[in-house]
Amino acid sequence: MNWKERIGIFFICLLLSSCEMIDYHPYDVKIDGETDINAHNIETIEKNCKGKDTIRFVTMGDSQRWYDETVDFVNHVNQRKDIDFVIHGGDMSDFGVTDEFLWQRDILNNLNVPYVALIGNHDCLGTGEETYRAVFGDPNFSFIVGRIKFVCLNTNAIEYDYSRPIPDFKFMESEAQNRRNEFDKTVFCMHIRPYADEFNNNVAEVFQYVVTQFPGLQFCTAAHEHHVFQLDVFDDGVMYYMSDCMKNRNYNVFTITPDGYEHEVVYF
Repeated sequence: MNWKERIGIFFICLLLSSCEMIDYHPYDVKIDGETDINAHNIETIEKNCKGKDTIRFVTMGDSQRWYDETVDFVNHVNQRKDIDFVIHGGDMSDFGVTDEFLWQRDILNNLNVPYVALIGNHDCLGTGEETYRAVFGDPNFSFIVGRIKFVCLNTNAIEYDYSRPIPDFKFMESEAQNRRNEFDKTVFCMHIRPYADEFNNNVAEVFQYVVTQFPGLQFCTAAHEHHVFQLDVFDDGVMYYMSDCMKNRNYNVFTITPDGYEHEVVYF
């Protein structure tokens, strides 16, 4: 049974549940299987990359509804032997439904390398954030590999009606000092970049100021816009690299060396 058939059965179950034929609600946060994935995988990533001076990793995102394509992505990455880890840029779900997260988790768990997943704006719908926290962990997190700190942020301000501080500047400022003696370079990862419509653009320039205070800022990554491109958002030399959606069958590969970094888009 492929993923499209599974989804069809799922929505039939939803119709049945609306008729009270089965006791199920799509937004019940009942988690079967692995939880707290980011923390577990970060431990593996940091252990595997300890002492390395060259890091190669993948960014991708917006796998919502494109399950078969995400399976193909996993298979394509698994054919490579040069990737240290994968960063999913968010939007694993379309509607924040619990099963959507679990289906994506089960696909991504087939990767031969560890991965982390950011929260996207669609992941915040319904009880999505609660499910995300249970399955993956806190929406703001960081890790260090090869003396490079990766700061991963929830930037989905519009989904919270601007009622919460998103992005969380207190978290960002604390990360500038947290484990400070362990990193010389920084990469920022988020779902929505500054000056995209759903970012809190009232604080876009403040956001960039805080980002540029981190040591050895390399670049920023984002997803959300469903096409692959790169942009110097603030005309300050800091590049933002956006991942495509899985429908279009490509992903970004970054290689960070002592002398700089390289970027390529890989199609599958």
